[in-house]
Amino acid sequence: MRDKVISSSEAVKLVKTGDVLAVQGFVGFSHPEELSVMLEKRFLEENQPKDLTLVYGAGQGDGKSKCTNHYAHEGLLKRVIGGHFNLSPTLGQLVVDNKVEAYNLPQGIMLHLFRNIAGRKPGVISSVGLKTFVDPRIEGGKLNALTTEEIVKVIEINGREYLHYQPFKVDVAFIRGTTADEKGNLTMEKEAVLLEALQLAQAAKACGGIVIAQVERTAAAGTLHPQHVKVPGCLVDYIVVAKPEYHWQTNEDFYDGSLCGEVRRPLGSLPAMELSERKIIARRGAMELCTEAVVNLGIGVPDGVAVVANEEGILNQITLTLEAGPIGGVAAGGLNFGAAYNPEAVLDHPNQFDLYDGGRLDVAYLGLAQADEAGNINVSKFGNRVAGCGGFINITQNAKKVIFCGTLTAGGLQIEIKDGKLKILKEGKSKKFLQKVDQITFSGEYAREVSQPVLYVTERAVFELTPEGMMLTEIAPGIDLEKEVLAQVDFPVKVSKNLKLMDARIFDEKLMGIKEQITSMVCGNV
Repeated sequence: MRDKVISSSEAVKLVKTGDVLAVQGFVGFSHPEELSVMLEKRFLEENQPKDLTLVYGAGQGDGKSKCTNHYAHEGLLKRVIGGHFNLSPTLGQLVVDNKVEAYNLPQGIMLHLFRNIAGRKPGVISSVGLKTFVDPRIEGGKLNALTTEEIVKVIEINGREYLHYQPFKVDVAFIRGTTADEKGNLTMEKEAVLLEALQLAQAAKACGGIVIAQVERTAAAGTLHPQHVKVPGCLVDYIVVAKPEYHWQTNEDFYDGSLCGEVRRPLGSLPAMELSERKIIARRGAMELCTEAVVNLGIGVPDGVAVVANEEGILNQITLTLEAGPIGGVAAGGLNFGAAYNPEAVLDHPNQFDLYDGGRLDVAYLGLAQADEAGNINVSKFGNRVAGCGGFINITQNAKKVIFCGTLTAGGLQIEIKDGKLKILKEGKSKKFLQKVDQITFSGEYAREVSQPVLYVTERAVFELTPEGMMLTEIAPGIDLEKEVLAQVDFPVKVSKNLKLMDARIFDEKLMGIKEQITSMVCGNV
């Protein structure tokens, strides 16, 4: 048996000009950083390889220079097809500058494409993306003028519309694990998430390509427990043992055992959230929970719902999920988003999106960057800045109930909470509720067609999607309706005849005491 262990400099020389390179990762989790660093180094020194097509599922980066940022060089890339760009600003800039062909497809679609390519199936057929910017009747997922080829088509099956996402070949797959034995079998005991390593390896082999795995350590053949092996050695061509500085568990922490199940973190050690606009929104959102609910949390303001649920003692009444694969536990935040402290289970990345696409989510909490009168939401593109949709479209189109979370205005907003009332000390510079969003990441029209309940929760007001469009249903105590709500929205707001005050407990330093309320409501299963 040949020795599969090679150096990272040798590994990146196996990537040829014109190849399609698939790279695993989620934020900083399980990204093969040393392979990315060395491929960039080779290109800068040798001007090789060139004209690569980079494909990946989730956004990978630290918002600065890590992960897929290493590929952001004119000439190195010809095309990129990815689920998210916000954490790779240098890659996003190449897109904005028309230096590379670029597509943004839903994260779950990308993952299922990898799996279907592995099985030599004709792409992915799904309703996910209809009436959003990935629908070819709108933008087709194309991100700039250089990008002209249609890779998404509308088809009809049994009288229903679907999107057909075209497959692509995979010449090289960069994946990552914790331990590899001499045969190339991979285990992931120190990885916080499993991601799509297996599916990428299978896709590459189905296309006649090669698989290169970055690991922390090696082991003798036959010493790994077979049920712990996540990628069998017959799918792995080469192994690179990474330097420690290129094999952090996350972009923020070298290693935290409570993210991968080695130890359990005392939940009391999680810091409480100060009473702020973020906590107001999280508290109001948490009031939509019900016992036995299966829940998804997006990054940023929405992940505060988990902290509030923990504070209120209702975390054990619900099941939190994160798109990277964790089920149960408490969502980690910041650059550790995607992992959970004390997870009950961790699914492969594509399998988690089967759960979402299958409608198993009772409620999903996602961010609110822009909203319009039709109930559309944009989180993916702002003027010339490309952020990307990530898992947003899969999750929001298929959850039984969606709650969008964010402040009413942005840019310098300052508030005060006193005596159970909210006071706006300084208004944000930018309005977020606009006549028309820059890009449709969530379609209000589609939600109305399928009768999906949708709320838009801000620190001072709550809106609901109705058949007539968005309607104001709640307002915070102490807020002036005309000056601080209606005047801060760029379209005529329909105000409910039964306009209510937001629950006073939301604006009190004490715990809300909603445990009994939540446990009295049971979510129905599919």
